[in-house]
Amino acid sequence: MKMISRLLIVTLCLAGFGVYAGTPDFPHLQTTGYGEVSATPDMAEFTVKVVETTMTAEQAKQTVDKVVTDFLAQLKEQGMSDDNVSSSNLYIAPQYHYPKSGQPELVGYRASRTVNVTVNQLPDLNQYLDIALNSGINQVQNVQLKVKEQAKYQEQARQAAIKDANAKAKSLASGFDKEISGVWRIDYNAPNNQPVLMRSMAMDARAESNTYQDSTIVIRDRVDVIYKLD
Repeated sequence: MKMISRLLIVTLCLAGFGVYAGTPDFPHLQTTGYGEVSATPDMAEFTVKVVETTMTAEQAKQTVDKVVTDFLAQLKEQGMSDDNVSSSNLYIAPQYHYPKSGQPELVGYRASRTVNVTVNQLPDLNQYLDIALNSGINQVQNVQLKVKEQAKYQEQARQAAIKDANAKAKSLASGFDKEISGVWRIDYNAPNNQPVLMRSMAMDARAESNTYQDSTIVIRDRVDVIYKLD
């Protein structure tokens, strides 16, 4: 028991030291800066899926494979690069009926495959979606508008976050009759969230070809800063 108690005391001391070591022992203030940039999307990614249920696994496989093969062939005919298309492996699962009494009854097999497509020219998005549906694809799972120069907009959002943090720090310091004498610590984690679509996609019925209007995405960033005060 004495040994356990000593180990516990040592552990608590070390933990306390770690907390103390991470806290500045001088006057300071901490701010969080936020930045965001609005951008007009110029490309898109979408995911479609074909799902079929038949009496046998072989029938389900053949039906799904044929739909995906036809879709991929039509994409290639339209000049779509293989690098912009990826398809999943076939997934087959037995389907059962569960009566109130008795054993489950096998009623068929469900097969599915998904296809991911990157569209480098946003005006072509509707065309490729139409091709998917006409090929027998029966589910559109996700359509995401994006920008090609993501890194450029992310840098702009980051610089806006830095300016925001500095502005808040100066305002707070001035309000308490203090001055900022430097930066003690900067905490930054690259955001892993996707840009946010701020307005819904709408079709322009007046145009001869379908276009997207009022579509804006917002790219955000943040930074945490601890400043030294005089």
